[in-house]
Amino acid sequence: MTRGGQVLARVAVVVRAGAAPLWWLGASAAGIGALPSGLTGRRIGVTAGAALFLVAAAGVALARRGRYAALAGGAARAGRYDILQDRAVTLRVWRRGHRWWLLAAFAAALGSSFAVPAAGGLLLAGAGAGLALKAAWIGRRERAEDTLLWVRTDWLDRRGGRPAGNAVRGLRGTGVAAGDAAPGGARRRTGALV
Repeated sequence: MTRGGQVLARVAVVVRAGAAPLWWLGASAAGIGALPSGLTGRRIGVTAGAALFLVAAAGVALARRGRYAALAGGAARAGRYDILQDRAVTLRVWRRGHRWWLLAAFAAALGSSFAVPAAGGLLLAGAGAGLALKAAWIGRRERAEDTLLWVRTDWLDRRGGRPAGNAVRGLRGTGVAAGDAAPGGARRRTGALV
């Protein structure tokens, strides 16, 4: 990088990257998985799945919040020569790095339907919902502090995930107009006031 600049990815975008694939794969697996009656029957399977959905969504949304808050509180200002990675690139890197895990989770959710119909798919969808909730929480922090949070891409693991993992030693901050993603990692609306 020029003069010591680093490539930075938005924290909220990295968190949000898995939300849509997990949600849609989970919803598909739950829909297909509701067809066989399984060992427990559909009613028990769907009831268990609904409980797993809520537990997974809450667990994923609340996991490592203290670590995120500590990193956000100590965020340094991004340098002049730092390069801000596009939202689309961040999503693509995460999804490519996790594609086999996503397919394996989908296959496991489908396979579990022969025992407990729809439960595995709803668990997967709950994890996706939890990631979306966590990204929204990060977005609220970013709006409140008027700072977008970024992480060095070389501190992310090889598959492009875990923006609050042990390898991450700090975050960088920019103004809310930086980059092409709104607070929380959603696509920035064209013409929106920032």
